[in-house]
Amino acid sequence: QVRLVESGGGSVQSGGSLRLSCVASGFTYSTYCMGWFRQAPGKEREGVAAIDSDGSKTYADSVKGRFTISQDNAKNTMILQMNSLKPEDTATYYCVLDLDADQCGERVAGHLPDTTGMDYWGKGTLVTISS
Repeated sequence: QVRLVESGGGSVQSGGSLRLSCVASGFTYSTYCMGWFRQAPGKEREGVAAIDSDGSKTYADSVKGRFTISQDNAKNTMILQMNSLKPEDTATYYCVLDLDADQCGERVAGHLPDTTGMDYWGKGTLVTISS
């Protein structure tokens, strides 16, 4: 059974950095889409960044140039390096995995992200940015 576990959330001041990790267990597929969604209190869920099994990366406009998504296949780990953090980045961040890699970037971090259709979700990690 696939399981996603996020870590690395916390509280930092505006301009600071955080590094989120997502470890995927029970996962042996060679084709996949992985990424991050986030949801702030009282707001809709939004896509942040995506990476597919070919290594293609996509970012939401709001995080381009500040966030970097990567993966360590040997460790089944996905990383989200977040720099120049802003108060509006405050949210719970969710790791997602979908076994369909088609249109990965659009489905996660595009202008109309698929906020409910991913196959697997982690429980989330809270990121709080103070001004």
